[in-house]
Amino acid sequence: MVTLRKASAYSKRLVTPYTRVSKKKHKSYIKTVPPQKIVKFSMGDEKLFNKGKFPHHLIVTMKEDVQVRHNSLEACRQFINKKLEKECAGQYVFRVIPYPHHIQRENKMLTGAGADRMQTGMQLSFGKCMGKAAILKKGNPIFFVGVSNDKQLAFARNVIKQIKPKLPGTIKIEYKKAEQVTA
Repeated sequence: MVTLRKASAYSKRLVTPYTRVSKKKHKSYIKTVPPQKIVKFSMGDEKLFNKGKFPHHLIVTMKEDVQVRHNSLEACRQFINKKLEKECAGQYVFRVIPYPHHIQRENKMLTGAGADRMQTGMQLSFGKCMGKAAILKKGNPIFFVGVSNDKQLAFARNVIKQIKPKLPGTIKIEYKKAEQVTA
């Protein structure tokens, strides 16, 4: 089973995806793209949201430039959706906004006796695909939550505060009334 590296193994700064250019055409492309771990991007009652039944909006934004891995977004999505479904029973709308496009690669290194004869080190070190990440700039939204009353608003804010350890960097929770939000 493949284990995940810690997020600090990948660059936290914004990166431009590197594309290998080779004389051999088949070496210029990423052969496989990892499957998407985020199952749903929109949850709750979208029909009521479109009718304007949720006047309280919470928007979670980033305070710094980061890469957020897709398994981190999925863990946050599951946690928030489970808590909101239990407390609000379908009277909410919840969206995951970024889509992870950036493919993270890893140049696996062998360890142990005789490993130096089996690997090439940094020569031809394009790496194998290990996962995906969303590249977010400062102020980019991550999650959107719409609820109908003040009690649900306070609950949703507390739930969002609980996901801080699951995300890299620091987040900011912005509150907006429905009249202030433009379509």
